[in-house]
Amino acid sequence: MALGAAAHAAVSEPRGEQDELVVLLIEDDPGDSLLVEELLADSRISARLTWAPSLGEACRLLERSVPHCILLDLHLPDAQGMDALSRILEVSPRAPVVVLTGLAEESAGLAAVAAGAQDYLVKGRVDPELFGRTVRYSIQRKQAEQAAAALQAERLRAQENARLERGLLPSPLLTGTEVEVVARYQPGRAQALLGGDFYDVVQTPDGIIHALIGDVSGHGPDEAALGVCLRIAWRTLVLSGTSGPVVFRRLEQIMTAERSRPELFATVSSIALEPRARRMRVMRAGHPGMLLRRPAGPDSPEPGVDLLEPDYGPALGLVPGYTGWPHEDLELPPAGALVLFTDGLFEGRTTSSGTQRLGETGLVDLARRHAHLSGPHFVDSVINEVETIAAAGGGLADDVAVVHMEWK
Repeated sequence: MALGAAAHAAVSEPRGEQDELVVLLIEDDPGDSLLVEELLADSRISARLTWAPSLGEACRLLERSVPHCILLDLHLPDAQGMDALSRILEVSPRAPVVVLTGLAEESAGLAAVAAGAQDYLVKGRVDPELFGRTVRYSIQRKQAEQAAAALQAERLRAQENARLERGLLPSPLLTGTEVEVVARYQPGRAQALLGGDFYDVVQTPDGIIHALIGDVSGHGPDEAALGVCLRIAWRTLVLSGTSGPVVFRRLEQIMTAERSRPELFATVSSIALEPRARRMRVMRAGHPGMLLRRPAGPDSPEPGVDLLEPDYGPALGLVPGYTGWPHEDLELPPAGALVLFTDGLFEGRTTSSGTQRLGETGLVDLARRHAHLSGPHFVDSVINEVETIAAAGGGLADDVAVVHMEWK
């Protein structure tokens, strides 16, 4: 292997053999470069050597591709000592670095390892076996470090998810047994954290069951934190006796005060269900409608599912200062169930081209096919079928929250 024009070949050239390593040598001395070439050839490592005589040229190569290992001399025409190492680690943090030092500079090698290099070699004290072992072990140690870092990041994400889940998805606070509640949350594809979907169910001393479901626009920790804030504020207001449009006005104030960006908004639906009176009051702030499940009976031999779309006002934060959210009172059948959901349940794309979505009409048709099932099985079957349909379009892109409330 000659260190002429071929040795200056870009690191990003196609590899020959599948297991061939790419080694980048950053060394300004042609004699030392030839020595490294010979050590590599005698080490029985299947590798392709690329030579960069300066830090600047090495950085240009590293911007195009990442080698399996970098051999770095600490004395270059455009960088010296730890400055050279720091620059390489900044440009290519994923590649293991082995530092090359002189006979009187072993302490510099140790300092380089402490600063982030994987290992060091002293020129003049290296044989092919030591050279090959150092390169291989450096690659393995770097891979182990990256795997450990990825595992730690995953653990931190899991812990963050657990904290957010407790805030976004609480257990229903019910004192009676008139209503059975089933709640589900399904994250969208490729979501590291829970999104901004949230829900809550509480029962006040007068027996009324209050339920909330909402969705903060966007995804990420800021949106999730805002959802937690709105959910806790709603529960506090309801349990303290606040009801009606005042609740939404307070949530609007909290929304505009706590959001991290002025373009964030939240859609919300809130209901106050009186199980014994078989009626409910609904308020909506830009949120989708809800499903009403009706069991089979004398008037209908088959169970039914209808879409309810009560009157509504704008989403929270969309029209700052707005106070006119309407409410609507609805009669309920003697037995049945109400299903609250976020828009992720019906906005999944149903074709690979992405031009068609399930939509609320499609969701109703789908729900009717599962209307005969019990509450938990109904919710799970609907979500599973929605996921199956959306798989053609790449899966559910948005989070899904569903709250099923059944009375008998």
